[in-house]
Amino acid sequence: MSLAQRCGAHGPAREAACASVLQQVRDAGLQQVRVAWADLQGQHRCKTLPVAGADGQAALAAALQGGIGMVSTLLLKDSSDRTALPVFEAGALAAVPGLAGYGAANNVLLLPAPESFTVLPWAPQVGWLRAEPWWPDGRPVAADPRRVLQQALAELAAFEGRGCTLRCGLELEFHVHRMTDDSLTADGPSAGAWPAEAPALRHTHPGWQLLSEAHTDACDEVLQTVQRTALGLGLPLRSLEIEMGPSQFEAVFAPTDALTAADQALAFRNGLRQALRRVGYHASFACKPPLAGSVGSGWHLHQSLVDAQGRNAFMPLAGGRAERPAHDAQRWLSATGAHWLAGLLAHVRGLTALCAPSIPAYARYQGGVMAPRAAVWGRDNRGAMLRVVGNDAADETDTATRVENRLAEPLANPYLMLAGQVFAGLHGLRIALPAPAGSEAPYDPAHPALPATLDEALVALEADPVLMQGLGAPMAAVYAAVRRQELARHAAATDKTEWERREYFARS
Repeated sequence: MSLAQRCGAHGPAREAACASVLQQVRDAGLQQVRVAWADLQGQHRCKTLPVAGADGQAALAAALQGGIGMVSTLLLKDSSDRTALPVFEAGALAAVPGLAGYGAANNVLLLPAPESFTVLPWAPQVGWLRAEPWWPDGRPVAADPRRVLQQALAELAAFEGRGCTLRCGLELEFHVHRMTDDSLTADGPSAGAWPAEAPALRHTHPGWQLLSEAHTDACDEVLQTVQRTALGLGLPLRSLEIEMGPSQFEAVFAPTDALTAADQALAFRNGLRQALRRVGYHASFACKPPLAGSVGSGWHLHQSLVDAQGRNAFMPLAGGRAERPAHDAQRWLSATGAHWLAGLLAHVRGLTALCAPSIPAYARYQGGVMAPRAAVWGRDNRGAMLRVVGNDAADETDTATRVENRLAEPLANPYLMLAGQVFAGLHGLRIALPAPAGSEAPYDPAHPALPATLDEALVALEADPVLMQGLGAPMAAVYAAVRRQELARHAAATDKTEWERREYFARS
């Protein structure tokens, strides 16, 4: 029995998709196919299969049915690629449900998803497949970020039998610099350092002129590469923008369902770094590059619920809402939307650990440059953590009513970040949580502050039973262990700026 059969994925539709992959590989004369999966850091790892010739295509056909082996500890890595759990200590993992199988760094199997097949636009002789990890007996690997989001969305769809789905639109900010020296020298004081030092760079634009057409023109090569990469991967790119900070950019994507949006975010981040490096640029999604004058990058997540009939469940009903005051969430949102908003605010301290997993990300929560500082919502207010977007109460035609969450950094794992929104919002729905009053002054110090450090956010996450239950014991244990190991190594570092440059800016 194949792995596809053991895990319940086998069926006529999958068989047809596998046959299509093999045909496309032959027709395009591809040389390699990468089988990739997402780790905890939101990075794609991959194994590369040579597929030229009959033997290579037979190996690909076997992998599509039986999977390929991967060392299980790759799901337990911190930002430096160090394993965060004691996998070689007998019985050390037995106390946490779902983690015993990671002992001795044994194998899991990666089962490719044939419907994900694409040819990489920057490497036209290379195909690509997304894969999910399974234990050899066909059991799902619980500490898999994508599976956590799938389970969260299944809970949302089952809520009161309403069949709701989460619809997400993404705005991702990032930095791109021209490389002047990639620093990968074979000798010298930094040779072989773990992690490697960052490349030497110069700015692509000077910043401090938001949406400047002059800066846009100066960065044409960068923007053309970004566009070719995104569209070549089939991503719904809507716009590219010059952001406020030096060498800072933003990409905006059309809304889609949450799982697809998370897949697209990961494909964009990993693909863009590869494509730009081939033409001499370093792209980074680290929130706050350790460079003079840098501005923190955010990840703005637009979200709404769509019911089983395809209607926007955040749209307020026509009757009576015009009489509500502007600070009342149900002036702008339905009861469903207001309860979802309330859930996000109620769980924000723990959510921050999932939305801002890097240590320097917390410097962004100082207010200014349209970044949030407090757990507050506002009507079309870009200083608030939650920006409620939609037409005035007099206009009943708007179907794009939504909540924009401005909390996250672009380095966040998209699967865990979106899963956290579902856990929090769904809890607000289940208990009909009333939304607090909105504010027109989001930087008022009277508002409840966001966590000041990653450690503070982790403590809040571990104290939040809704988020911890949603993540599940295996993922919660792995996530906390990884982040605490990063905090400990950062605390021990003599040069913390250099640590952040190597751990985040150079690698993400």
